[in-house]
Amino acid sequence: MTVTFPKGFRSAGIAVGLKSTGKPDLALVVNDGPARAAAVVFTSNRAQANPILWSRKVAQNGPARAVVLNSGGANCFTGDFGYETTRLTAEAVATALGSDPNGDASDSAADDILVCSTGLIGTGDQSFRDKIVGNIPQLVQALAADDTTAPAAILTTDSVEKTASHEGDGWRIGAMAKGAGMLAPGLATMLVVITTDAHIDNEVADRALRGATGGSFDRLDSDGCMSTNDQVTLLASGASGVTPDEEEFAAALAAVCDSLAAQLQADAEGASHDIDIEVMGAASVADAVEVGRSVARNNLFKAAIFGNDPNWGRVLAAIGTTEAAFDPYQVDVSFNGVRLCHAGGPDRPVDECDLTPRKTHVLIELYAGEHTATVRTNDLTHDYVHENSAYSS
Repeated sequence: MTVTFPKGFRSAGIAVGLKSTGKPDLALVVNDGPARAAAVVFTSNRAQANPILWSRKVAQNGPARAVVLNSGGANCFTGDFGYETTRLTAEAVATALGSDPNGDASDSAADDILVCSTGLIGTGDQSFRDKIVGNIPQLVQALAADDTTAPAAILTTDSVEKTASHEGDGWRIGAMAKGAGMLAPGLATMLVVITTDAHIDNEVADRALRGATGGSFDRLDSDGCMSTNDQVTLLASGASGVTPDEEEFAAALAAVCDSLAAQLQADAEGASHDIDIEVMGAASVADAVEVGRSVARNNLFKAAIFGNDPNWGRVLAAIGTTEAAFDPYQVDVSFNGVRLCHAGGPDRPVDECDLTPRKTHVLIELYAGEHTATVRTNDLTHDYVHENSAYSS
């Protein structure tokens, strides 16, 4: 189940030739209301793609009606031509929706259309523009309330589609995502569209989305590289007529985002281990995240996991670079349930620890407080280096 699982939404995904594979590469998600609300979270990278620059303005105007997404080109660092391509894309969607017999034509405008792109940075010519803009009418014609084609159209190096859903008491959430490389906070490289038919306002949507992304996507730190194109969009249609308790809705949204983050981690480029770094006993949540992230970004640790080597000394060396409050000589470290380090010294023999399973759990106990956080990462492999050494070729 994907973005059309909730009521009030239609979507479509088609192939327009942006990808050399001939696979779908242009998608559209439309919110048909009747009571639209929206929230958007963008990359914190200062280098931002043209769709991000455009969508930031759209998000300030009020709840967006639709989001159009392409794979096969990031449209980033493509100058005025690239920004104009984004604007023309939004205008084409607004025009096509304005004459859509199956939708509400009363308020179609370019500044109601969010735009997302993903792919190679620094590319985007007239052919790229024509393939997108010229095929928008076909894309709108393909819109359906039972669509399952959109998730495939946003993939780049992903090997699988990524979707999640939640069913509440009379209301629903549906979601789709892409992401396999450049996975680091702010938000972790991804395009995510989340839909709900809950009757909520923009303020509730924004609070819930920021809380959900902060505890999920912002704690996915696969390779320490931050994208220029990250965008997570939440669209609410109000079509269920049900207004859930805000806390209940926020928890459901957080669970959906957490599921997507786990799927992104599992599909990370070239990875052979999915590593959950759980930090317990921190003086604050911020300290727990900082400690977990220091390990997630440590290439020596990541290489050791690739080699199935439970080198706990690299964990202590990594966390010692942080400003978190703890005594490194009181720390315990466990790998896959085996405590290898106790109070800053050796504990169980390392040969008791099996790191051959793909799923890997590292537990760091700081004994400095009562807070906890988990940061997701992956190992550093030959396949990751190979795939990214030839990405643009």
